[in-house]
Amino acid sequence: MRVAIFGTGYVGLVTGTCLTEVGHRVAGVDLDRAKVDRRNGGVIRTPG
Repeated sequence: MRVAIFGTGYVGLVTGTCLTEVGHRVAGVDLDRAKVDRRNGGVIRTPG
């Protein structure tokens, strides 16, 4: 299944990751260009 997720914050990112792990194709969309660039850069680090 092809899925689009609007918003790649904590919920959208985790949801998209889980969906890809079970075989779905996922596209994440976000208005925050800096956030998109960080996601496309590879490793995601979250303090805490």
